[in-house]
Amino acid sequence: MSERTAESEPKTVLLRRGEVHSPADPFATAMVVERGQVAWVGSEGAADAFADGVDEVVDLDGALVTPAFTDAHVHTTATGLALTGLDLSTAPSLEAALALVRDFAANRPHDRVLLGHGWDSARWPGGRPPTRAELDEATGGRPLYLSRIDVHSAVVTTALLDLASLGRVDGPLTADAHHTVRSAALGAVTPGQRAEAQRAALAHAASLGIGTLHECAGPDISSEDDLTGLLRLAAEEPGPRVVGYWAEQDVHKARELGAAGAAGDLFVDGSLGSHTACLHHPYADADHTGIAYLDVDAVAAHVVACTEAGLQAGFHAIGDAAVTAVVEGVRAAAEKLGLARVRAARHRVEHAEMLTPETIAAFAEFGLTASVQPAFDALWGGEDGMYARRLGGDRARALNPFAALLKAGVPLAFGSDSPVTPLDPWGTVRAAAFHRTPEHRVSVRAAFTAHTRGGWRAVGRDDAGVLVPGAPADYAVWRTGELVVQAPDDRVARWSTDPRSGTPGLPDLTPGRDLPVCLRTVVGGRTVFVRPGE
Repeated sequence: MSERTAESEPKTVLLRRGEVHSPADPFATAMVVERGQVAWVGSEGAADAFADGVDEVVDLDGALVTPAFTDAHVHTTATGLALTGLDLSTAPSLEAALALVRDFAANRPHDRVLLGHGWDSARWPGGRPPTRAELDEATGGRPLYLSRIDVHSAVVTTALLDLASLGRVDGPLTADAHHTVRSAALGAVTPGQRAEAQRAALAHAASLGIGTLHECAGPDISSEDDLTGLLRLAAEEPGPRVVGYWAEQDVHKARELGAAGAAGDLFVDGSLGSHTACLHHPYADADHTGIAYLDVDAVAAHVVACTEAGLQAGFHAIGDAAVTAVVEGVRAAAEKLGLARVRAARHRVEHAEMLTPETIAAFAEFGLTASVQPAFDALWGGEDGMYARRLGGDRARALNPFAALLKAGVPLAFGSDSPVTPLDPWGTVRAAAFHRTPEHRVSVRAAFTAHTRGGWRAVGRDDAGVLVPGAPADYAVWRTGELVVQAPDDRVARWSTDPRSGTPGLPDLTPGRDLPVCLRTVVGGRTVFVRPGE
């Protein structure tokens, strides 16, 4: 394949001599794209009939073509700032993190506020975050905002507290104090810096075969200008599609901003890592049950308002008490409006980590989409992980029950919550298929569907995220190893390469194997990424 830049207009293209992942033809080796849609999929022998009527022929040379991924939960500007700024996610210790802060401050002398992300003291020897005094020394007294890896708490310098008009607060900031310092820090980012960060994030997503991002914005997370600027940039420049959500109970504001819903990170609670997820029973390592931001009545009122306005409602809920509040609020809304109207609205719950059989059944009853992040389990699960430290082994093993959700018929949409965990679609599929708790594992095929078609269904589109005639031509081309087929009731083993299965193959994602490499990403028939040299 030849290198080229992003296109301004879609072309008629024939892709041939590859493997096309399509339910329309499980043995397809060719595909035609016309006017931004998939026009045909089929065999190499039949492709000759189209060769003279297209603008371009792409020789796949054995590469795999799949639907482009949809990342159903992203913070685009924050992702871009992490890509271009201070990333502490790999710091192995407090001392190493402080050294990175010193170097960053020295290399950014003109930044009004220093921004960083990704520290995780739970993984450091000693287990403590940096103090305000240590950060003051490392920055030379400049304003600094460092968000924890879960973005639900932060450590800051004295200068940033002064800029945010807060008193001398020590320790990680949570809840309203965190929102205040974050607003002050992000308010210092210029429109030019913001657009640069957004372009960096979108370009990175395209390079990973991601065709659509669900931006989870809100007044406590970003700003109105951030969301509208991102939606405008995505509409005007070639790149991944962006669907915006605005996390505020003002339904009219969400519509005014061009959001698909008053949803996303509308906080019912916080996070487990920051001890702010709302639990029915106290944390194993703290004598409280977290923070509740919305109660059942508030949830019910919001679901009613959004349903009547024809918008999606959605909530951030991680702890079991928070998930219960969402379920009971949606139940009250359904009793008022009727179950059919609530189900038709396809409301969403972000994260939904601490589920029970009863709340899973309620998700299925009310048609709630579970917008979940499998990489959370890969990062924090396991017998010795953060989940176990926060909750104890029994509760930790119950987290993120993807198999039970699928078995109950709950719609799944996969995302990263980037920059909390990186944009990494194949890694996300692997994390779901090889969940640290075996009974929660799903097949690679089911995980792939949740990360492609599931994201489209989460915004009310049932005609996309799959390569069949008439679907949007959002696809990615991959260099990968042998394709394998996994039966729907498999978990990890019993792989099959038998073509008689009639099931399109996918890459072997067994841990230790290389993940596929994206060669080209196409959105609406427009090429938005080509790997150099391909």
